Amino acid sequence: MKLTIRPITQRAARAWITAHHRHLDAPRGDVIRCAVVDEAGEIRGVAMAGRPVSRRLDDGTTLEVTRVATDGATNACSMLYGALRRAAVALGFVRLVTYTLPEEGGASLRASGWREDGAAGGGSWSAPSRPRGEDLLLTLPGMAARTRTDVKTRWVWP
Repeated sequence: MKLTIRPITQRAARAWITAHHRHLDAPRGDVIRCAVVDEAGEIRGVAMAGRPVSRRLDDGTTLEVTRVATDGATNACSMLYGALRRAAVALGFVRLVTYTLPEEGGASLRASGWREDGAAGGGSWSAPSRPRGEDLLLTLPGMAARTRTDVKTRWVWP
């Protein structure tokens, strides 16, 4: 099956991701997004990238891939990561970052030129300067049943 990268509107991308992502809803906003379609024009996957969630990474030249969702089409994830990378570089971004769960291997990221940067996340939402109850996590949209203490794997390009 031949897959092709195509542009997609934010509204259509958000709807497709919400319907197909395994554990998260679509992010609220983005800077760039793209879809991968088959020969019949059917969407087989969508990816979105935006400003980094971490304030420490939000330097104006770093972009975070916030969602990638596919229907399992072969090579769709790699194509989406590669397309977002090329678009980001064309717009002047010099660094990209994304995160995967421990049970996700990262083959698509490696195939599209990303490298593993180590563990990220964990800890607690609460800090001495702003105490928060852990029960707040269950009320945040898009968080599913995960908790802030989940450690993820950070991936970067280049």
